[in-house]
Amino acid sequence: MATRVEGAAGVIQLDRPKALNALDQPMIDALAEALRRFGEDPAVRLVLLEGLGGRAFCAGGDIRFIRQSVLEGRGEAADHFFATEYALNGAIAAFPKPWVSLIDGICMGGGIGVSLHGSHRVVTEKALLAMPETAIGFFPDVGTSHCLPRLEGAIGNWLGLTGARLRGAEAVEAGMATHYCPSGELPALRQALLQGDAEAAIAAHTRPAPHGAVTAQAEAIYRCFGAGTVPHILEALEAEGSDWAGEQIATLRRMSPMSLCITRELFRIGGGHDLATCLATELALARRVIRQPDFAEGVRAVVVDKDQSPRWRPARIEDVGMEAVRALLAP
Repeated sequence: MATRVEGAAGVIQLDRPKALNALDQPMIDALAEALRRFGEDPAVRLVLLEGLGGRAFCAGGDIRFIRQSVLEGRGEAADHFFATEYALNGAIAAFPKPWVSLIDGICMGGGIGVSLHGSHRVVTEKALLAMPETAIGFFPDVGTSHCLPRLEGAIGNWLGLTGARLRGAEAVEAGMATHYCPSGELPALRQALLQGDAEAAIAAHTRPAPHGAVTAQAEAIYRCFGAGTVPHILEALEAEGSDWAGEQIATLRRMSPMSLCITRELFRIGGGHDLATCLATELALARRVIRQPDFAEGVRAVVVDKDQSPRWRPARIEDVGMEAVRALLAP
């Protein structure tokens, strides 16, 4: 990972392209140090965060390492990873200067964490944003239990439960991104940002995002994903009866039932708390969930063996006991 001052900008470049710039511990530590250094440097008027390699901004965190650490009895390394990552997320939210992320590729999980809490999130048509954690037996973290419940019309529940992928314009529609810039104009925007005036540069080089799938399904998302518990959401989708609703049901049935119920309860709680409290709750929950069988199995199925056939415990949403969910979420 490279950090340097260019013009009036502190530039951070995520440069781990073979891993789609996924965050590992050295990257988190380097990001935290750059944030401290750029915050103290009066010559730095804004921070510019970008991903190199052409495919990804940042595809998430190093979940293979986290799984292996727990399986080998080194869970404290995984705990440290989450503690430092979430501290970084909170520090970005509190950063006193513009924090501008240029998202021109895949941005998931940890990539959402290092961009969502900043002041400006610029996406292109090549951007792809998602929080797909329920597919690996985990839950949407990095402070999204604070941010997603605050999106309009139950969009946050939809994104967090299904892991729905948003293209650039859709991310602006949903409230996950702040500005839209065609990929071909990104170099000009970057050059303008180096002058140090984030608002002027972004005003000059971004444009309104075209409406897409989020707007088209907004009312259905609100009706179905605002319905309450996960079983209630499934009932609402069944009643909806559309092709879109059928796709959502099929997606939810593939996810970890325990993760879905944890996520819904976490978002219910997070909607009433500030970011610091949500991050603390997520940290306690992460330390517990990575030691549950669904996490090891989900990462195995999606990332390690890639057979896409996880064996969840319990296997059905209807068999998840809310007392078990609340125990994992206990202070």
